[in-house]
Amino acid sequence: MRRVITAAPFKSTWNLYAFRPQNKRMDKSRTGQSDINASPTSGLHQDRLPVLILGAIGVVYGDIGTSPLYAMKESFIGPHRLAVDPLHIFGVLSLIFWSLMLIVTVKYVLVAMRADNRGEGGSFALLALLSRHIDGPRTKSVLLVLGVLAAALFYGDAMLTPAISVLSAVEGLTIVEARLEPLIVPIALLILIGLFLIQSRGTARVGALFGPIVLAYFLVLAILGVVNILHNPQILEVLDPRWAIAFFEHDERLAFLALGSVFLAITGAETLYADMGHFGRKAIGISWVALVFPCLMLNYMGQGALLLDNPAAVENPFFLMAPDWARLPLILLATCATIIASQAVITGAFSVTHQAIQLGFLPRLKFLHTSEKAAGQIYMPAVNWGLLLMVLVLVLGFRESGNLASAYGISVVGTMLITTAMLAFLLFRVWSWNRWLATAAIVLFALVDIAFFLSNATKIADGGWVPLLVAGAIFTVLTTWARGRAVMRDKLDAVSVPLALFVRSTARSVHRVKGTAVFLSSAKDGVPAALLHNLKHNQVLHENVILLTVAVAEMPRIGAEDRLEHAEIGCGFHRIVLHYGFMDEVDIPRDLASASSLGIAIEPMRTSYFLGREKLIAAKEVAGMALWRERLFAWMLQASESAMDYYRLPANRVVELGSQLRI
Repeated sequence: MRRVITAAPFKSTWNLYAFRPQNKRMDKSRTGQSDINASPTSGLHQDRLPVLILGAIGVVYGDIGTSPLYAMKESFIGPHRLAVDPLHIFGVLSLIFWSLMLIVTVKYVLVAMRADNRGEGGSFALLALLSRHIDGPRTKSVLLVLGVLAAALFYGDAMLTPAISVLSAVEGLTIVEARLEPLIVPIALLILIGLFLIQSRGTARVGALFGPIVLAYFLVLAILGVVNILHNPQILEVLDPRWAIAFFEHDERLAFLALGSVFLAITGAETLYADMGHFGRKAIGISWVALVFPCLMLNYMGQGALLLDNPAAVENPFFLMAPDWARLPLILLATCATIIASQAVITGAFSVTHQAIQLGFLPRLKFLHTSEKAAGQIYMPAVNWGLLLMVLVLVLGFRESGNLASAYGISVVGTMLITTAMLAFLLFRVWSWNRWLATAAIVLFALVDIAFFLSNATKIADGGWVPLLVAGAIFTVLTTWARGRAVMRDKLDAVSVPLALFVRSTARSVHRVKGTAVFLSSAKDGVPAALLHNLKHNQVLHENVILLTVAVAEMPRIGAEDRLEHAEIGCGFHRIVLHYGFMDEVDIPRDLASASSLGIAIEPMRTSYFLGREKLIAAKEVAGMALWRERLFAWMLQASESAMDYYRLPANRVVELGSQLRI
């Protein structure tokens, strides 16, 4: 349905940078959970469920699935060594089981993944969802900071996961042949470079390739676990939480420090939520409960059973579980699995970056859709090569998975803690859960997250500062761009001429030429600067003048029937808004073509697109931002992708008019 408004002032869309929804037509319900899941994810994922489950296994679970390679080893011979005796073996395994149960199964699969924003997950999707349902500028500001900080921390995880997972698998070669140790780093670098080179082929193709490999990997995990459990079936007692309690009673301090290594077993849980838009909640949930979780725990318990018989195997219990003849094939399979572990965070980084661009936290970056069936599957070259550079630096800098383990975890647990805080708003303010049930859930999640956070904080000096430094830099970039855009829009609005006055004083006195002119504008009202510059230099107006605004709503996708909003100004002037979700692909010529049904002539070869291109001058005397942030914003604006390419405008029909702006 297209809305046509005549003889009425145009009402602006929601303020992108302050998360204040003003366009109520998209807000079907202010309370309850029905609006959150109003658009079923099946509409976004047209493949059959078994295909989606296989793809999810191949892409989503690589990160958490490769944790058995290093989690048990680091728990015992990491920064805080534990005695390899029954008490500590049972205690660590009990902590791993209940951490997976509470964090992954309950918090993410059963609760967080129900909070899909029209099929999409992740911090930005949750932020936009909450912003639609919660009023109050102070609350929105808190949510905004939390959402942006969670996204920034996610990038710290995205660069560490490929480095530690691939290194840990390749290091298994030293179990087979110690003389191969000098080749570990070069082999890991070659594998990582190859992984990032194939990203342009798309998530769907990569998932189809990796799915069967990871499925085989999980089955091997289970088989190895069962074989070792049969030698010591008493290891099944680790499911009893009293072993975890006994571990703390025996040595509170050591058990607390051990949590930092135990946490390695659940890294990747946040990726389940971030990658939800790729495969859907149902496929991810089923694959976790029916396959991934059981296989992981069988393997962890198998490692524990091995250590009961052979404490010396703590050197590398994962590979030593296998008989001699099977170790080399296991190393090859584990290496493939760790390559796939990197895939989970890479695809998550693509999704988070695209959402950040659409929501106004990053400049325009080139992206490509890699699937005709799943709109959430994209490839972003700049993110891909940036991550590769950081991963290579980490591998060359740390050189061993044990060293990287000290840096790993702090950014992940920070993201999880923020997710818990945002879920609190969701349970109390949006879903209106029973107060006692909501309080119990949030307190439980918060206590677990805080315990893991404090334990991981002890590793900051040993390398944990690296992801925090990266997250801080990204947080600065995200907030600088959002603030800079807001300041720039305010400056443009301040000098803008009221549209009604402009039409009355100019439209009938200026020579009109045939054709249609489309002037892109982000302003809520007034005359775009590009229109004023065109009139100043060319002294003509087209027969039809369209003032076009692209508005991104607080939902992932908007249907074609709600895309176009039109207001007729008179004298051949029209105000049009094209509405998009923050995961939609913007294509102005395609979506503007439907305006012909409103009586506006949109002929491809007689329509010109006028773009304003501002050159920013950072001025110390102008209030807005700190001078260094103004310069950073000006650089990002200059480096952003051309609006012509991003909006898919025909190159031979675009006119750019530049101006200078002091901020």
